[in-house]
Amino acid sequence: MVSLCGLECCEACSRRQACGGCQKTGGRPFGGTCFAAECVRRGGLEELQRAKAAVISESNALGIAGLEVGELCPLNGFFVNLAYPVGDGQRVKLLRDDRVYLGTQIEIPGSDRCYGVVADDAHLLVGEYGCHGEDPEIVLYKRR
Repeated sequence: MVSLCGLECCEACSRRQACGGCQKTGGRPFGGTCFAAECVRRGGLEELQRAKAAVISESNALGIAGLEVGELCPLNGFFVNLAYPVGDGQRVKLLRDDRVYLGTQIEIPGSDRCYGVVADDAHLLVGEYGCHGEDPEIVLYKRR
């Protein structure tokens, strides 16, 4: 096993050669932290399951139409860190490329767009975007 949390994200990562895996880096792949590894470090796999359940519950309680989170998986920041438009035409990235978050993608019923849910111990981000992350919009960004 290359990961500390048992989620097999390291085996599926296309950039594992660049980082070496979670165990090799002590849960700090790509130089940043991994939310799943931090949970395991704090309280074992039980803490990871508790954290996942908390994010799922928090996300589902938002009341966003078509958003129902059932499972979360580790997601590399460089993959989910979209540049969202803000006032005066600027774009801002709210996440860090060097971190690993828990998250998921959910297709919006009756639409060609998706919700992206991404969380760590400090923040919850719900974004909406088209194919390949095109035209992203911030639905919700908050401290946890």
